[in-house]
Amino acid sequence: MDFRFTEEQEQLRAVLCEFARRELLPHYAEWDRTGAFPRHLWREMGRLGLTGLRVSPQYGGSGADCVTTGIAAEEIARGDFNAAYAVMLNALLAEVLEAHASDAVRREWLAPMASGERLVAIAITEPGAGSDVANLAARAVRDGDRYIITGEKSGISLASVADAFVVFAKTQADAGARGVSAFLVPRETPGVEVHRYKDMGNVAIGRGSVFFDHVEVATDYRIGEENRAFYQLMKGFDLSRVLICLQCLGAAMQSLDETAEHVKRRHAFGRPLAQFQGVAFPLVEYYTKLEMIRWFSYRALWLRDRGLPHTKEASMCKWLGPQVAAQAIHESILLHGHYGYTKDLPLEQRLRDVIGLEIGDGTAQTQKIVIAREWLGKPYKPR
Repeated sequence: MDFRFTEEQEQLRAVLCEFARRELLPHYAEWDRTGAFPRHLWREMGRLGLTGLRVSPQYGGSGADCVTTGIAAEEIARGDFNAAYAVMLNALLAEVLEAHASDAVRREWLAPMASGERLVAIAITEPGAGSDVANLAARAVRDGDRYIITGEKSGISLASVADAFVVFAKTQADAGARGVSAFLVPRETPGVEVHRYKDMGNVAIGRGSVFFDHVEVATDYRIGEENRAFYQLMKGFDLSRVLICLQCLGAAMQSLDETAEHVKRRHAFGRPLAQFQGVAFPLVEYYTKLEMIRWFSYRALWLRDRGLPHTKEASMCKWLGPQVAAQAIHESILLHGHYGYTKDLPLEQRLRDVIGLEIGDGTAQTQKIVIAREWLGKPYKPR
């Protein structure tokens, strides 16, 4: 067993660590306070290759492996949790589009995605169907060489800023998971309307609802085979779920590091706070838990890079990582005392932001169902 990163991966981590510290961390709270979306940061990350890690070189990306992509998600999240969406979402969408989109869609969208010039969001969740993708209400009706899409998508990350959406809709109403298709829908298409939410966190991501009122898209913009999206595209979420875990761990580890420095400097009763067991032990406990989850996450990415089964591992990462990360950040706030409760420090924002990804990409309950199905077998899947 070899737990070493390659020399190139270590160099990338060093570069991204400095970039996150210098360019991202000082402005992290700014986008939360103003509600502005820092599109220039996506372009800057595009110049660094971060938005095209899973895009192949022929479309302007680097074709990086999944472990390298995980390093990027973790390090960027240390500086700006929301900026790490550029790594996570683009990795998921790049795999989906390269594997299943038409030549026309790949040529038109992958290169500007890789450069950070164009943003694509994924639109699955609905008001009445979150994790239950098989029971979507949105419909796509075939009409000659086009589809007409009608429905609402909710809780969509980047909804208010995306240039296009990968939309999941039913093309065979009574077929359950076997009747779901996916389409790339440009934002400027007539009939597309967006309503932005006032979320408690992830403010810069511009989450919201997207409405499709008889939106027409060409058949070339269908992603994958008709009625096969659930099976062809959902495998991509085994990647995004692990990247989300590392994204959350990056924010939590940064919080622990900042808290460790604080308790070494702050004194009480003539001693540094770090010398008190009641202070040091909680930090050590969360540091240990996060390190264990971190290495399990990289193992899951290692399995994916080798084409080995990892659905169970991805779901383990997704439910446990964000949960422990939120707990660790909460503890960091408490150990900073009342000053940690203010908005002068980034801790409270990290907590709000991480909680958002306890929900996104499948809740803890959904992940446990997946784990049970993979481990115990389909006949024993909880319901």
